[in-house]
Amino acid sequence: MNKKKLTPEQNESLLKILKTRFEKNMHRHKDLKWEKIQKKLEASPEKLWSLNEMEETEGEPDVIDHHPKTDEYIFADCSPESPKRRSLCYDYPAWESRKANKPESNAIDKAAEMGIELLTEEQYRKLQQLGKFDQKTSSWIKTPPEIRELGGAVFCDRRYNTVFYYHNGADSYYAARGFRGSLRV
Repeated sequence: MNKKKLTPEQNESLLKILKTRFEKNMHRHKDLKWEKIQKKLEASPEKLWSLNEMEETEGEPDVIDHHPKTDEYIFADCSPESPKRRSLCYDYPAWESRKANKPESNAIDKAAEMGIELLTEEQYRKLQQLGKFDQKTSSWIKTPPEIRELGGAVFCDRRYNTVFYYHNGADSYYAARGFRGSLRV
């Protein structure tokens, strides 16, 4: 079996889960039709594999946007709290710089392995307009190069009904900090 391809049974099961979530959360994607999205997914087995990776780590992926010019649907992790891919520093250089107590991995490489990208600040804030996420956890987001070059990385969460944008050393990691990903289909 191809490493990044699901079996027909896995495809069918995942598509049922995604369709159910899509129909249950229409406020996230008004005016979009599941049938069009499903056709695009069925034509992209590698994207289905990535969505399955998001689902397996309890990310609860759902459609949050559509770009008419490119006809791309944007899926994002919509789990109430940061998905079960936590205790990760920001990227490989940060992981490599740790002398002791290295975490299992880092958010950037883990996302790449899954075929997804970390949310940008703009995407994270847009997601927060669709619901209340990360009220007990936090999520690494794509860090601007000028911050990363100085050793930092950024993350967000929601507290006091407000979305906060914070900084930390890129080599830090916490049990309550993971990352939210996005996927273009």
